[in-house]
Amino acid sequence: MRSVPGAGPGASSGAEASTINRVRRVLAIKPFRRLWGVTYLCSVADWLNILALTGLATKLTDNYFAQNFAFVGVVLTGLAPGLLFAPVGGLLADRFDRRKVMVVADLLRCGFLLSIAIVGAPWWLLVGNFLVGSASSMWIPSKEAAVPNLLRRPDQVETANQLGMVMTYGLAVITAAGANAIITGFNTTFHFFPNDNASLSIAKLVVIITGLLYLASAIIIATRIPELSLRNVHASPEEKAKQADEEKFGVGQMIADGFRFIRSTPLVRGLLVGAFGAFAAGGAVIGSAKPYSSSLLAGDSAFNLLVLAVFLGLATGMAAAPKLARRLAHDRLFGISIIAAALSLLVVALSPHLTVSLIAVFFVGIWAGTAFLTGVTIIGSRVEDAIRGRINAIYQLLMKLVLFGTTVTVPLLIGLIQQQKVTVWGGQVTIDGTRPVMLGGAAIALVAGLFAYRQMDDKRTEPILSDLRNALRRTPRRVNGFLIAVEGTTAINTAIQAVNLADWLRGGTRPVVVAADPALDDQRLTALVSGASLTGARAQALAAAAVRADIVERHVQPALDAGSVVVMERFVDSPLAHLSAVAGLDSDELEGLADWATGRLRPDLTVLLDSAPNGMPRDKSAKLNDQWRVQHLLTEMAAADPDRYVVIDADGTDVEVAERIRTALRAVFVGRLAALAPTTEKPVTLPLETLPIETPEEPRVEAK
Repeated sequence: MRSVPGAGPGASSGAEASTINRVRRVLAIKPFRRLWGVTYLCSVADWLNILALTGLATKLTDNYFAQNFAFVGVVLTGLAPGLLFAPVGGLLADRFDRRKVMVVADLLRCGFLLSIAIVGAPWWLLVGNFLVGSASSMWIPSKEAAVPNLLRRPDQVETANQLGMVMTYGLAVITAAGANAIITGFNTTFHFFPNDNASLSIAKLVVIITGLLYLASAIIIATRIPELSLRNVHASPEEKAKQADEEKFGVGQMIADGFRFIRSTPLVRGLLVGAFGAFAAGGAVIGSAKPYSSSLLAGDSAFNLLVLAVFLGLATGMAAAPKLARRLAHDRLFGISIIAAALSLLVVALSPHLTVSLIAVFFVGIWAGTAFLTGVTIIGSRVEDAIRGRINAIYQLLMKLVLFGTTVTVPLLIGLIQQQKVTVWGGQVTIDGTRPVMLGGAAIALVAGLFAYRQMDDKRTEPILSDLRNALRRTPRRVNGFLIAVEGTTAINTAIQAVNLADWLRGGTRPVVVAADPALDDQRLTALVSGASLTGARAQALAAAAVRADIVERHVQPALDAGSVVVMERFVDSPLAHLSAVAGLDSDELEGLADWATGRLRPDLTVLLDSAPNGMPRDKSAKLNDQWRVQHLLTEMAAADPDRYVVIDADGTDVEVAERIRTALRAVFVGRLAALAPTTEKPVTLPLETLPIETPEEPRVEAK
């Protein structure tokens, strides 16, 4: 059995680390699974709507100029409502029943699309599409705000967002394109429509089918997903009380309260500013992609390769984001992703060759996908339900507004700079307006990413590059606090050495917290075991794991997240060895139980006190034999992972043992751990009874 390195704040159990297991657990939730199916229907309808209305627009007019602008007109009239009415959708999501809002929006979308097919006029096609987009602007915030309330735990929001992205930008796109191709080619085989107006009839048929998809969505939501009406499922009593008070507010006050929340909440403020930078960089890439590919002198295929690279990067980033989030907190990962995307875009702007550009664009996509999914996850898991709809709406509005603005203005900026050809490494490169525009987008994203990182970072001092390097490691170290465990048999007084070690470490630069093994709290554990009439070893092991999980969640993990040094007496190894050697329980099963109870939290350093039990012969008594077996197992653990263990000879007086621990740790606390080493030496204070165990300045965390 090996000691597992400490994980970051987002660490989870081994089973949870499996993508397949996480997806299965989320899809096992029936309301979410049904909403996921509805998302598929509506996403197919959204993509099919663009294709269907573009095809219909070209059939409703004979004007060649108007036909050329059919696609642009459909896209703009569908996008414009999001710029105008997204905040209204957020207000509706926070004020009214979200399920009813979604049903009404779907019925409106169905009705407007059917009216487009019936009226058959070009002007009404654009007006109707604008109204369909307005209804979509009301549907999306309600759906996004409702998702966290369908899940069992807040940490499942990220997986749910992943599934939504895959459905919206993956399966739905393929289905819509395939369905449109099949329907439009249907008449060629079966000749159901007269040849004179066959193309117009088929285009109307596609529009009608799209409207019926929205109708099916409304029916499913109204009849099969009543859970969409739930609110504050994971909220605290204070948040529920706030929600009840806010329901009395008027629309104006809700708008003001939303902006006040953004101004007063660094997390959300940093999120929106960072999103602005990321979307601006994305718009710069989209708007300059075609002329940039020409500047590489690589032919028309270069544009298609660049588009393919960025979308492959986006998919990779969205898939990798949960793994990175288990090594870094979401609030840090968001800012770092934007910074990394900006640096990658900088390489794209300076690239002299297509190969370099493809690699850099791929990394732009990776970090952009990571940032987008992380931002949506933060809103779903960290923003309270009472205001989540408005924040979601503003996030979506910001994305559309910035992408729309940059896509329109970038071509104008590119046209202001004359093309010039230069020779780089023996090859010609065309320098035009695309590269300064990309440099500007990279600069904006870099500044926004740094601002987001500083705003969203919660009392952490780790440098950005160190954070990023840690996230990319195979075995990452903990970002914030440092956990030291003091292990030994019951014959060794680990409490004395843990307290004295903590007292010595307080001479360093970090706060120190002492935590005792909760199983040593006989009163609490005995009450739990006797109250539940637990007599078997396995049942008592489960009870001890429950107590340990409680102290880790309430005390140890918050102290680590705050950057403290936590000295834990008999954290995991000693109890595992005792239950395995004395109670005869399977060590692998016990380790799995400990992983689950502690969230796979493991010490960064373990001080193992090695001593012959009571200094007596091995065969003196059964109790001593048990202690020998426990000590033997602990020694095997240390031998299996020497980098994480410091073995100390525990024979001698407590003062002598304490001095040996200090001497050994002085050699450990070098380099990046130098800040943990005390700057001044304190004499060893014994006995334990005379030490301050629990004071405001020197807290000792014990179960009570």
